[in-house]
Formats: sequence, structure tokens, C-alpha cells
Amino acid sequence: MSSPITIQDVQVILTHPGRARLVVVKLITSEPGLYGLGCASFNRRYAAVATAIEKHLKPFVVGRAVDRIEETFRMNMVHGYWRNGPVLNNAISGIDQALWDIKGKLANMPVYQLLGGKCREAAAVYVHADGENPQAVADSVLAYMEQGFRYVRVQAGGYGGRHAPDVRPHGAPDGFYFDPKHYMRTTLRTLAHVRGVVGEEVELLHDIHERLSPIDAVGFAKEVERFKLFFLEDALAPEDTAWFQRIRQQCATPLAMGELFNHPHEWQPLIAKRLIDFIRMHISQMGGLTPARDVAIFANMYGVRTAWHGPSDVSPVGHAANLHLDLWAPNFGIQEWCRFDELHYEMFPGLPEVRNGYMYANDKPGLGIDVNEKLAAQYPPHENISWWTESRLPDGSPARP
Repeated sequence: MSSPITIQDVQVILTHPGRARLVVVKLITSEPGLYGLGCASFNRRYAAVATAIEKHLKPFVVGRAVDRIEETFRMNMVHGYWRNGPVLNNAISGIDQALWDIKGKLANMPVYQLLGGKCREAAAVYVHADGENPQAVADSVLAYMEQGFRYVRVQAGGYGGRHAPDVRPHGAPDGFYFDPKHYMRTTLRTLAHVRGVVGEEVELLHDIHERLSPIDAVGFAKEVERFKLFFLEDALAPEDTAWFQRIRQQCATPLAMGELFNHPHEWQPLIAKRLIDFIRMHISQMGGLTPARDVAIFANMYGVRTAWHGPSDVSPVGHAANLHLDLWAPNFGIQEWCRFDELHYEMFPGLPEVRNGYMYANDKPGLGIDVNEKLAAQYPPHENISWWTESRLPDGSPARP
């Protein structure tokens, strides 16, 4: 009987090629030339994730067999006793995704084959349209439609809108100020204009980004019902999810939720009670591909579809993992796509390509993606304070970003 292939080293690759700091884990195995990559990206706390991997998870997993993915995930989750937080979950995800990448390479199969095979040849994606005024937003949507995109998320001046009157009191601190009422009025006018210009043949989406109070979110969801959205995203903050039942009672607007979720008790009740229509967790934030697979299976039993989080602060490795889930899951709904630039494609060979509104896998074994470590090292993370996550209401009081 041959000796099992084991983890020999765990390396953390930190890079900042665009707007987001990326954390990629590289597992080196006892088999010469065999390694796996995983996403552990937590843009605003990247150093904490790197430390968790290097100081805590690496000593625990080195020497373990690479084929025991389920056991390694579960032991990583409970070995620290306290669990289910964003730093630890992201660190665990880097290990977990890399092990799936290795298993696919050993089997000489793409990961979607290990999950059960394709349900579709490509994953439909949605992109983001914004602008200074309703016509500019409509023009952006039309431009995307000309490129073949059929799902477009519409924002009226970013999260929380723009150009609200500045009525802050004297001496109020700096920050990202927004007026919830102004945001709602502006967004409703923009959606009305865009729908009138682009017609019914394109699916429109919108992201509240949890900025509204629960009662305002209920009213807003009712107001947007007439625009026939594909979904309304993050209508509520994780701490306010009990209000989804009120929204369900008031309107038929499809609801998507989940990018801030860490713990199964956050998503399980919403799925089981059919209070949402799409799950859209950040798969490294929830712990990796293993729990995402389990959630997709669970959600399928309740008719809830997937819409995994896919902004630029999910690394290209994480986007590849998203795609393998998308191709396999019978309850796939849509995939967010951030439109990476050429530098990301050069840094991460095998980064999935999008053509005519669909994302395609390259069918290489594992996740099908690699990293140019020399190029990644040329773009080290740099420190800055995120202004938009220092959100404030008109009077200067703190608000959710």
C-alpha cells in the first residue's frame, strides 16, 4: 500500500493588483510538483487572515493527508474551539479550496466533475451599471446589453446614492454620508427611467447593501415590485433578518441575501422558511467550497437558487471556485461578475473568461487556475482606510456601510 500524499507546506500569497487586497493560499504536497490554490481574501482584514493561516492553521494541517477534505474542514473549524468568524472562516477556506484543487488534479478532473458533473455549459453573469444621473445609468445598461449581458445590477450613484444635501451639524466628523430617504427617492426614479429606456428584455437587479432601516426596507421592496427586478439584494442587515417575513407578506419582489453571513444559523432559517429566493454568500467568508456545496444542496430542497458573491475582493481563485459550483448546482441562479482587467488575467492564468454574458470554465483539472507569484509580488498590499465603510447618517451618527 502506497503512502498517502500529505501537506508539506502552506504558503500565503498577498497581492493588491486592483482595488482589493487578495489572499491566496498555496498548499505544497509531498508529491513533487503537486500543489493547490485556495481563496482566503478578506480585503479589510487581510493581515489577520494571513496570521491565522501561518500561526495557527499551518502547524495543524502540515503532515495531514490531502484526500481527507471533509475531515480537515471540520477539524479546522472546531480545533480553535471558538468558530464561525470572518477571519477564521477565510483562513479555513484557503486550505479547503486548495484541497479541492489538489483532489481535482489527482483525479485529472475539473472540480465540477467531482461535485457531480455539469448541469449547464456556462454560468450566466450579472454586471454593474452606475452613473451620475438616470440617463447615464440607462446608457450604461444599454452598453452592457450590446456586449451580450442580459442581467445588470442598477445603482443610482453607488451604495447609498450621491448628491444628497449636506446637512451635517457643525463639527461632525468626516465619513461617507448618505441620506436614506434621498437614496430611496433617487433609486426609484432611476429604476423607473432605466426600465422605460431598456424595456423588459433585460433583467435588472439592485443592491440596498443593508443600508436601510427594516421598516424602510419593507416599503422600498414594495415600491420596486413594479419594476420586475430579477432580485433585490441585501435588503436587510444580518441582525435584522427576522424582518424578511414582513417583506414576504407585503410584496413579491425576489430577494437575495448572504454576503456578510458567517454562521449556518444565519442562512438556514431563511432557506428553510423560504424567506429568500437567492443565497449569495462570499464562499471564503463562510469557510470554503465544502460548506458552499452543502448549502447549495440544502437550498435546492427549498427551491432557493445560488448567486454567490463575486466582487473584485473575491480573488480570481475564488471566482474559479464560484464557477465550479455554478456549473454543477441544479439550483444555480446567477453569478456576480466584476470584470477583471488584463493584469488579473496575467497574474492568474486560467481565470475564467466571460463571453456574451456567460462565464466559461477551461476544463483543466482542479480549479483550473494558477498564480504568477513573481508578478503577484510586484503588487504588495498597501494600507489605507476605506472611506466608504465609515458610513454616516445626515446628522453624523454611524451607519451600516
